[in-house]
Amino acid sequence: MSRRRKKSLPAEPVSCQIERLSHDGRGLAHQEGKIQFIDGALPGERVLARFTGSRRRFDELRTVEVIEAVPERVPAPCAHAGICGGCSLQHMAPAAQIRFKEGTLREQFAHFGGIQPEQWVPPMQGPELGYRRKARLGVRYVPKRDEVLVGFREKRNSFITDIEQCPVLDPRVGTHLPALRQLIRGLTIYRAIAQIEVACGDEAVALVFRHLEPLQDVDTEALVAFGQAHDLQIYLQPGGPDTVHRLYPDGGEDRLSYRLEDFGVSMYFHPMDFTQVNADINRQMVAQALDWLDPQPNERVLDLFCGLGNFTLPLATRSAKVTGVEGDEAMVVRGRENVAANGLNNVTFHAANLQGDFTKESWASDGFDKILIDPPRSGALEVVHYLSAFGARRIVYVSCNPATLARDAGVLVAAGYRLVKAGVMDMFPHTAHVESMALFVKD
Repeated sequence: MSRRRKKSLPAEPVSCQIERLSHDGRGLAHQEGKIQFIDGALPGERVLARFTGSRRRFDELRTVEVIEAVPERVPAPCAHAGICGGCSLQHMAPAAQIRFKEGTLREQFAHFGGIQPEQWVPPMQGPELGYRRKARLGVRYVPKRDEVLVGFREKRNSFITDIEQCPVLDPRVGTHLPALRQLIRGLTIYRAIAQIEVACGDEAVALVFRHLEPLQDVDTEALVAFGQAHDLQIYLQPGGPDTVHRLYPDGGEDRLSYRLEDFGVSMYFHPMDFTQVNADINRQMVAQALDWLDPQPNERVLDLFCGLGNFTLPLATRSAKVTGVEGDEAMVVRGRENVAANGLNNVTFHAANLQGDFTKESWASDGFDKILIDPPRSGALEVVHYLSAFGARRIVYVSCNPATLARDAGVLVAAGYRLVKAGVMDMFPHTAHVESMALFVKD
């Protein structure tokens, strides 16, 4: 049986009139009835774009020349923005990025039953560069150049972008990429370093090196020296996540930390734990969530998908009792560690399956006055159906996916809650990622 021959792409660039942005930040156009997704293009522009892929229903292209630009176009702050997959909107003015994200949230609310909040709140913004505290850097040895590349993957392929620095990464890491490349190339197993996990706290930064072959003594010595020279903690990962261990410094607590000064609490975490990537926005986000929820000293509060307690501990400083519930047992352990470290005695953490009815669990028997929910991208459809059973007067929903927020909002509105206010938070500047928050109130 003969193989189907892959259709060749047109070699010459084509002219595209951009109608709007897709939800992933690409320009959207139509050509002969077929959808085109164009990297690096903005609504209202006419661009020349080269084909990078083709499907039955759509084509993918990359801008090679802007024929007619719009005022929202700005020079990208990074020289590699056109090819690096870490960012998708650096060519768009920050104010326009915010309008795009607000528009995405509005569209999703309208799509799911025509829901609209009674009030749209101003967008939450912070630093546009140097904000990213969590990242996974790819590593690849290129034999033809006898070089190691360290960085994010290129847009829509698996190649590692050849970059000298990353302006969106925390500068404690983003300015050290050439040194990282040199370090890895000097190891005896330079071909076997797969990736580097980056985790930054307020005071310390950790790098987790995933290595597919055992390190030699000379390798560990080089890694330790690198950590000493750049004031970085060095971790190794020879296998799965459970094999991660610290190489440098030796001894002491295996934790990073960040401070939520408004509430007098410090949050401790392992470099592989989930934490918010943007420390400034996270501080604003926690403050706004508590302001909207308005917990009182005599109230019981439920925090669902609580993680290591990012909202739970601040809530405990304002409430009679807070119950944090999380599906990941390791995060429950971390939450309990944070409760002890901060000397709180009105918080309990529980591991539970948040994919069904949890109202009969012992920790839920007394009900809750108010609820905060911060689910993953898939949302909380299995959970929101049961929230009204607690009789909570207020629910604050923190979302990283406007589509699932809008879908779940429809369930809460049908259960008698009013969507009082909503707004976006620019957790990931220069990307199409939309974080948002919504307040639901039952009178």
